[in-house]
Amino acid sequence: MASYAAPDTPIPVAGPFLFMRSHRPDRVTLAAIRVGPEGFEAGEVRTPFGQFPGERLASRLGRDVVRYTFDVPATAEAWYEVGDERYPVNAAFEGDLAIAFASCNGQEHGDEAREEAERNLMWGRLGERHRARPFNLLLHGGDQIYADEVSLAHPASAEWPDEIPDVSGPEAEALAEALRDGFFRRYVDQFIHAEFAWVAARIPSLAIWDDHDICDGWGSLRARKLDSVVGRTIFDAARDMALIFQFGARPDEVPEIAIDRTGRSLGWAVDLPGLMVVAPDLRSERRPDRVMGEAGWSGLRACLGGVEGGKVLLVSSVPALGPRLSVVERLMSLTPWMEKYEDDLRDQWQSHAHREEWCDFLSELMRVHERDGASVTVLSGEIHLATRAHMETAAGALHQLVASGIAHPAPPAAYAKVLGALASFGEAPLPGHPIRIEPLPGQWARYIAERNFLVLTREGDAWEAVWDLEKSGPTPALPI
Repeated sequence: MASYAAPDTPIPVAGPFLFMRSHRPDRVTLAAIRVGPEGFEAGEVRTPFGQFPGERLASRLGRDVVRYTFDVPATAEAWYEVGDERYPVNAAFEGDLAIAFASCNGQEHGDEAREEAERNLMWGRLGERHRARPFNLLLHGGDQIYADEVSLAHPASAEWPDEIPDVSGPEAEALAEALRDGFFRRYVDQFIHAEFAWVAARIPSLAIWDDHDICDGWGSLRARKLDSVVGRTIFDAARDMALIFQFGARPDEVPEIAIDRTGRSLGWAVDLPGLMVVAPDLRSERRPDRVMGEAGWSGLRACLGGVEGGKVLLVSSVPALGPRLSVVERLMSLTPWMEKYEDDLRDQWQSHAHREEWCDFLSELMRVHERDGASVTVLSGEIHLATRAHMETAAGALHQLVASGIAHPAPPAAYAKVLGALASFGEAPLPGHPIRIEPLPGQWARYIAERNFLVLTREGDAWEAVWDLEKSGPTPALPI
């Protein structure tokens, strides 16, 4: 597998990696980052609208990260140039659309040791689909990296959260630097994978983080672990690097797409013709007894309150519609073979600890879905399986589409069968609005244990969804 070179080893400049910013009738504003040796000649980005210089966002481990912000024409034949290479971009957001959704890009342990072609097989397939019909957007639904091993970068964090050392002074400063180095290295390692890099240079991305972008189960751990010096230092380092590599922003910036202008929550929204894409941040303010805090909820309600019609794609990093996982929580101690997935299950909206907040979240979605001319579809990852669900409303089915993971190995088939069995009991957190887990089109099981990604298309006013499954291939289209 490709790996991040040592600081004294020359490496090629990595990138560009493209980010969506905003849409106007005649143009689309994008950003891109490149990573190269400290002091490298950043040059400029060229488009039909002119030349756009780069600015340095960060320097670490002998490398600079440079950002470019630029406009391209709002057409299917848009392009930008960096150096001698031209990158085509499908920036036509009026009319027909094609959007890719992916999540869980890695695995908890040993991800850097995996054979690159096998690890990135589905990224290669997504690239093939882009060549056949260029995507307008690439949505990343969480766990863009698996940072579980970053805590090993310093002795003070190596045994956290099992042990909570007393850290202060120079040792705390050294811990912070080691963790920032570790997160930085993981992102750059991932960004130089050829299949991912090809896609990321040509499709504007929008990303929301989840626990593995920080540490496994962040926010669901006991408060004393989260609030320890080590816990807060891990979070702060993860946030700084997520802003750089998932938003193309400086660590001290509030991204322009962010809903909460205080920066406490990293949820965002982007308005496009006939479409709003929204992603609440389910990690920054998470605690054992809540999913979102005041900033996250305030921003989300304000954003959804402004929806007057059209499609809303809401990215909930953990699925919003699902089976009675609170039952699994209570049975977990009796099923040792499922302990590997205990944190994932505890993180769910359906956890008994989040029941009231879950109902509030579903009510907000349903209010938008039942407005004249509006329609909500929820996109999620996190569970390493492909599935779908719907909730009955007065305006028809509100769909939940789950695609996970694009690189994470599929869990055992027995795990998918257990969740499928739980789904047969049904769930209705909002009285009169039952949730049903359904098989994917062309499949018989409710959960599919294959690596996968999701393709959403709009033709005219009609939206459809297709899952691309590693072994089974693309599913028939599902109208949404």
